[in-house]
Amino acid sequence: MKRQVVLFIAMSIDGYIAKDEDNIDFLSIVDRPGEDYGYLDFQQSVDTVIWGRKTYDKLLSFGVEFPHKDKKVYVLSRSKTGADENVQYFNAPIKDLIALIREQPGKHIYCDGGGEVVFELLKEKLIDKMVISVIPHLVGNGVRLFKDGRPDQELTLLRSISYPSGLVQLWYDVKG
Repeated sequence: MKRQVVLFIAMSIDGYIAKDEDNIDFLSIVDRPGEDYGYLDFQQSVDTVIWGRKTYDKLLSFGVEFPHKDKKVYVLSRSKTGADENVQYFNAPIKDLIALIREQPGKHIYCDGGGEVVFELLKEKLIDKMVISVIPHLVGNGVRLFKDGRPDQELTLLRSISYPSGLVQLWYDVKG
């Protein structure tokens, strides 16, 4: 079976993954003790992670332990090369990275942003599935999940889940 690229991400109801200056505080309004919205189960299905550099830098700014020690993590960067203790930097076209990963046996590939990475993956029609958690909040401006200029793509709704916190999770297959 082909290793799928899966976008698993949260956005505001008006389509933003971050406020200005990459502020993601609004995501915490749905935090509930013991509720991970299927994240741990999803993590069992992937062994590779792709992030943009801003997303990786944001994670490092939290001062928490790196969450994906058990996975191969690639960070897309125009300026950094090589690797650090957590990630391998990659600065060639994203389609080359996906092709390289798919040549190797393994589980699925997890993309968690940011907006530029999602745009490039959609532009190249490389996303196979989307799991989008919609946060019941209007941000108004910031970083949009779906930038203009990407190709038209049809989605098939696989399921939707409503949670008591108001979060609605949408699962889609992406048609090429």
